[in-house]
Amino acid sequence: MTSSAALRINNIRRHFDSDNTVNKPTEVNAAGASSINVKVASEVSEALSLGRAVVALESTIISHGMPYPQNLQTAKEVEGIVKKNGAVPATIAILDGVPIVGLSGEELERLATLGPRAQKTARRDIAYVVARGGNGATTVSATMFLASMVGIHVFVTGGIGGVHRHGEYTMDISSDITELGRTPVAVICAGVKSILDIPRTLEYLETQGVCVAAYKTNEFPAFFTASSGCKSWFII
Repeated sequence: MTSSAALRINNIRRHFDSDNTVNKPTEVNAAGASSINVKVASEVSEALSLGRAVVALESTIISHGMPYPQNLQTAKEVEGIVKKNGAVPATIAILDGVPIVGLSGEELERLATLGPRAQKTARRDIAYVVARGGNGATTVSATMFLASMVGIHVFVTGGIGGVHRHGEYTMDISSDITELGRTPVAVICAGVKSILDIPRTLEYLETQGVCVAAYKTNEFPAFFTASSGCKSWFII
């Protein structure tokens, strides 16, 4: 079975690039995911093939969260923490239209220096950024999607998006929480961002069938505070 998303990406690329190479059919693996449009770092690929722990990391915090060179230093420190605990880090981004799972040191520095010139890329934006050969820093939803595509099942981030305040009128709901409901990746985080409507976010997560569990507490966190006033459904 072919991936409709992969085929759509290939068709869009034909409109933006006259090079015959982009007119070649998109190869698809048995799971229905594109196999030629995603670059996987050799260290990540080897770890996955050996069944070792791999942790996905997003890249929006690098491009949009802080200035250079603090962003690069922070990204390296986070990867170092993952390695220190026995896992292989896989920072995910899109460079020159190619989704990359496991940025190299040079690629990490390039993204850090690009900063906000790299497009903030959610799942809906992947096809556009790839088709245009652009540079994209992946949000939670895009990172989950690409991680799942290559078989990574654990993703660590700061805070996820959710239902915005007055979301019952505006329908301003982050794609992060719909992605949590359809992509089999465990997201380890500090809860949702504190500016959001946390009770409604938890209700929406329940609607999406997402298991929400807190570590050694029943308090649901609010990004930079240990408690949001809401309770977690499960305790680990």
